[in-house]
Amino acid sequence: MIGKQLLLTYLYLLVYVLLSLGVILYNKWVLSPKYFNFPFPITLTMIHMGFSGMVAFFLIRVLKVVTPAKMTFEIYTTCVIPISAFFASSLWFGNTAYLFISVAFIQMLKALMPVATFVMAVICGTDKLRCDVFLNMVLVSVGVVISSYGEIHFDVVGTVYQVTGIFAEALRLVLTQVLLQKKGLTLNPITSLYYIAPCSFLFLFVPWYLLEKPGMEVSQIQFNFWIFFSNALCALALNFSIFLVIGRTGAVTIRVAGVLKDWILIALSTVIFPESAITRLNIIGYAIALCGVVMYNYLKVKDVRASQVPVEIIPERAVKTEKKSSDLYVHEEVINGGMNGWNGSAPDIIVDEGAPLIPSLRISHLGRSQLCSHSE
Repeated sequence: MIGKQLLLTYLYLLVYVLLSLGVILYNKWVLSPKYFNFPFPITLTMIHMGFSGMVAFFLIRVLKVVTPAKMTFEIYTTCVIPISAFFASSLWFGNTAYLFISVAFIQMLKALMPVATFVMAVICGTDKLRCDVFLNMVLVSVGVVISSYGEIHFDVVGTVYQVTGIFAEALRLVLTQVLLQKKGLTLNPITSLYYIAPCSFLFLFVPWYLLEKPGMEVSQIQFNFWIFFSNALCALALNFSIFLVIGRTGAVTIRVAGVLKDWILIALSTVIFPESAITRLNIIGYAIALCGVVMYNYLKVKDVRASQVPVEIIPERAVKTEKKSSDLYVHEEVINGGMNGWNGSAPDIIVDEGAPLIPSLRISHLGRSQLCSHSE
């Protein structure tokens, strides 16, 4: 029988997939010169960040739905600012790519996300360079190259924007787990955007002022309040869902689960946007990349299972240390049922619903070594 927590995890993944589909297609429609014709991706991203920051401020300072984190100047400068910078960069570059290449090809390029995440994890020291994993990453890369070769409307500029955004997003995901976990800081989705969205907005202001502001002054801009409001609302909901899914699965898993979403999106985009034509070589290359992604995920799951130690044979000292370490992940909202009314049993699963930026840990199945090195 499927447990309640597993069903909740699948529900989070389903919501994430649906919201991601909606936001990507919506953004393409708004930015495309053939449709709504608002070719200002930085402006659109700033609208998203400004709206998210205002909603988070209202929920925290006015409605007092949650309390702010115990943020210090040192944590803000060493954690929040770098994460915000890469978050803003990934959104900026990713949205700009819509101006040059099709939605279908963008999704095929996103198969590189596990490669980028693995590379960033190795650089940051949260993962080790292994031959079998490296070969999988090569397979993914070869598949993406084949898919790119088969692209009818291949554009170098758009491809560079998208790949740059992918690596910026991968680094953000790794830093989100590494930096905040190292500081023992817990953030829920609302407080995450409360601190990150305004900072990302400021990072985007400089490129907006230099690159888009002059063009906006001389062009005829369509501004429909309901279009931009609904678009920003979808982006806000997607941000919440991403934070929640990362909290239950991890940076790599959310991207692997997103492969299904990419296949659906590729099919939908060819129907909604006729210019998103795909070729047989596109499909073959993407299928090869998908095989590499699936094999990589299998190796990671195998590694986790191999390192699991039954509770009965864990030394008493390790168990005590384990419980002490888990205190970093226990938040008041978990004890009280969490933001979403979750009533999980703390002794079985210490999943901080109030700290989605921190990877979830099954304390009853993880030894001390995994508490120190767990990165999934």
